[in-house]
Amino acid sequence: MTAATREVPSTGLTGSGEEAGMRIVIIGASGNVGTALLRRLRETRSGDRLVGLVRRPPDPVGEYRGVDWHALDVSGPDAAGELGRHFVGADAVVNLAWGFQPTRNIGYLESVGVGGTAAVLGAAQSAGVGLLVHMSSVGTYAPGRHGEHVDETWARTGVRSSAYSRHKAAAETLIDDHESLLGADAVPVARMRPGFIVQRAAASGLTRYGLPAYLPAHLAPRVPLLPVDRSLCLPLVHADDVADAVVRVIEQGATGPFNLAAEQPLTSDDLAEVLGARAVHIPLPLLGALVGLTWRARLQPVDRGWLDLAYAVPLQDCARARDELGWAPAWAPTEAMADLLDGIAHLAHTGSAPLRRRSVPDLVRRDLTDGLISSRRFS
Repeated sequence: MTAATREVPSTGLTGSGEEAGMRIVIIGASGNVGTALLRRLRETRSGDRLVGLVRRPPDPVGEYRGVDWHALDVSGPDAAGELGRHFVGADAVVNLAWGFQPTRNIGYLESVGVGGTAAVLGAAQSAGVGLLVHMSSVGTYAPGRHGEHVDETWARTGVRSSAYSRHKAAAETLIDDHESLLGADAVPVARMRPGFIVQRAAASGLTRYGLPAYLPAHLAPRVPLLPVDRSLCLPLVHADDVADAVVRVIEQGATGPFNLAAEQPLTSDDLAEVLGARAVHIPLPLLGALVGLTWRARLQPVDRGWLDLAYAVPLQDCARARDELGWAPAWAPTEAMADLLDGIAHLAHTGSAPLRRRSVPDLVRRDLTDGLISSRRFS
């Protein structure tokens, strides 16, 4: 079932954007979750004033229309000051800014994820923002026992071998320290902790981050064999469901952490079935060695940490989101993955810089002239 045919569930709340007329600032509004959030806000609310802060503003057409766009880099030296000017008068700020590449420049990724979080938090505090929604991740959690669900009290030390996970944990520690220091005077913060987020519209961006430039991405869903350790048990969630939860948090003024994932995890058998491929069991140590070797040889852009993360993160108990927000995922994990794979097969994309379509010749040209995506700062 595609996003175009799926019924959008009501939030069940009496308030509406037309009545509230909220000013909502979204950092990273043109990416995977940001695009879904704009879509959700447009479907369920009206009258809000939306401000989008991104490094490369998209043309204000299609899914990006009706937004006041501004160019801003959260890793910049004056990021806090620039953010503060846009935060004045904001009822809610949603921070979606994060970096996934270059995996060979951990310092830059940290400056975006952890440094950017510090800048946003400080600016939101100074501007007196009504609510800050921080997009965390299941990656903030310590490794879990296979098949066991954990709630929001699970240890938040991350997966050591994954820079993404370490940075997600560090960003939440910043928020912990801020709240501990200021107590009741701290800006209210909601922490969204989704599983791995997918959607059709993000196909171009996700494949660019995860596949080598020389591989035609649209062929990936046609692989006859799937090399995978059979223990794969992945917390997955569709971007539309994440966006729904964010809107509920904004409308209810909810704070604290919220796990977000489909009701059931995606297993290796599920993935093989959606692909129409035959799963070939490769033990995780061997699979990890292959991923690490090909990454070091610069044959593909995903480092070993991402594989470790996929196999180490715990499954999520989402009872708090269900009970406090009235949230329930509309997408089953196989439906969400099928939506992404359909997007990959049909070269789905949007008009934003992170999600726009790029051809194999264009990707190869950039690798040759600007460096590999796993090495260059801007992709």
